[in-house]
Amino acid sequence: MSRILVLVRHGQSEWNLKNLFTGWKDPDLTEKGVEEAKSAGHKLKDEGFVFDTAFTSELSRAQRTLDLMLEELGQTGLAITRDVALNERDYGDLSGLNKDDAREKWGEEQVHVWRRSYDTPPPGGESLKDTGARVWPYFIHDVLPKVMAGGTVVVAAHGNSLRALVMALDGLTPDEIVGEEIATGVPIVYRLNADTTVAEKRVLKD
Repeated sequence: MSRILVLVRHGQSEWNLKNLFTGWKDPDLTEKGVEEAKSAGHKLKDEGFVFDTAFTSELSRAQRTLDLMLEELGQTGLAITRDVALNERDYGDLSGLNKDDAREKWGEEQVHVWRRSYDTPPPGGESLKDTGARVWPYFIHDVLPKVMAGGTVVVAAHGNSLRALVMALDGLTPDEIVGEEIATGVPIVYRLNADTTVAEKRVLKD
């Protein structure tokens, strides 16, 4: 019984590079992002992972990251489920704005609160708590059963949708999750116990 869950944040996007708030906007990967996705696939191949199923968001940067990883793994025929529940946090009125320009408009402290707090959303957008409110039920009903059936499952998603998952899996408090960063293109590997608790967690860094 494997019960393996692998989480991967998409590779660098064009808007990551330009320092823009992205959210539900849909920019593509940069060349660096493509290499990060391929590197994630290499790391997983070196570890001998063979996936039973995959999940990703409705946004192309996560979907392309998953496709590139699976190409490296030689597993392009894998069943993939795409769902809006795994989308990045919606940044609302901040979407598409340069982060430095936003700081000039609203102030450093206010933008920091919107970006890093647990339950304060930006105007018209979602907090991390709001993001978790859609990610957690989807994970419990759709992803977790595949893992608990003994599967090896990969989820390619976004910084904040994955932070919500890591918060639940690692049992982090709202204060603890604020400082948790998810690196682009770095696989996080969980092995779960029969009661769904975490038996082992590894981050496949270089």
